[in-house]
Amino acid sequence: MSTLYDFRIRSIDGKTRSLDELRGKTVLIVNVASQCGLTPQYAGLEDLQKKYADKGFTVLGFPCNQFAGQEPGDEGEIQKFCSTTYGVTFPLSSKVDVNGDSRDPIYGWLAEQPTAPDGPGDIKWNFAKFLIGPDGNVVARFSPMVTPDDPALVAAIESSIG
Repeated sequence: MSTLYDFRIRSIDGKTRSLDELRGKTVLIVNVASQCGLTPQYAGLEDLQKKYADKGFTVLGFPCNQFAGQEPGDEGEIQKFCSTTYGVTFPLSSKVDVNGDSRDPIYGWLAEQPTAPDGPGDIKWNFAKFLIGPDGNVVARFSPMVTPDDPALVAAIESSIG
């Protein structure tokens, strides 16, 4: 697997989705959790979605319960929380593992990428961010502490969408 477009995921509603449908878009992949100190980043991620969606950009969230059990709900509970609490409109996958033997294949690929300013290597916490360019390749990786409105992240998004 060499680009984002080679992967299929299960969306939060249980449907299989080919990421080839994102071809030509800039994508921000984020492992998310509903009960984390960083959970308010959902609001900033949704702001990015609204600001740049018409320019060929999308956030793609991957709920994960591997960090201190901070995403304990099932897919229905996660989807309800995201939409009612933060008005999330960007796509979410089903719950996945981002590290270890049962790591989702997309995260196996992401963790191997020689990325800056953070990475490569295992995901350190909820809300790690991978920016994927329109060609399906990883442009940058940002630590969980980099907020969605961080100037470096925003500049990277704007540069990628042209």
